[in-house]
Amino acid sequence: MHSSELARLAGVSTDTLRYYERLRLLPTAPRSAAGYRLFPAQALDRVRLIRGALAIGFSVRELMTIVAERDGGGAPCQRVLLLAREKLATVEASLRDLQIWRRELKTTLAGWERQLRKTPRGQRAGLLETFVASHPNRQKRYSSPMPLARGHQKREKSQ
Repeated sequence: MHSSELARLAGVSTDTLRYYERLRLLPTAPRSAAGYRLFPAQALDRVRLIRGALAIGFSVRELMTIVAERDGGGAPCQRVLLLAREKLATVEASLRDLQIWRRELKTTLAGWERQLRKTPRGQRAGLLETFVASHPNRQKRYSSPMPLARGHQKREKSQ
């Protein structure tokens, strides 16, 4: 099948297919006389496998080693299991951090509401200054709990 058809069926762009091919996640597709890539039907299964693994937190680099081992006749199952366990531990640690931050933010908001009630209308209450003063070591930025989807970010140790 042509790359455009594979891309459509897999829900990715043709650029993504070329990227996977460059990284050897997809075997190099032979070309038609007109120069179009012609992928075998099983390429769709491979792209779905790649997309699924990326969705649960595997990195492209990890997939490159796993796929190379598979394509070489090996069985990387133990490595896949170990990596998945590491990803679960990272997610659980992130959830613990987020629960702590949630409690801290709720407490902060309650304090800010009390502070605003005491502040005359139209005057600054210094909410952010209050937060910084009461949390001098809080420099870590909280964002999405799922940085794993991209796979190249590492969890910082809590201070």
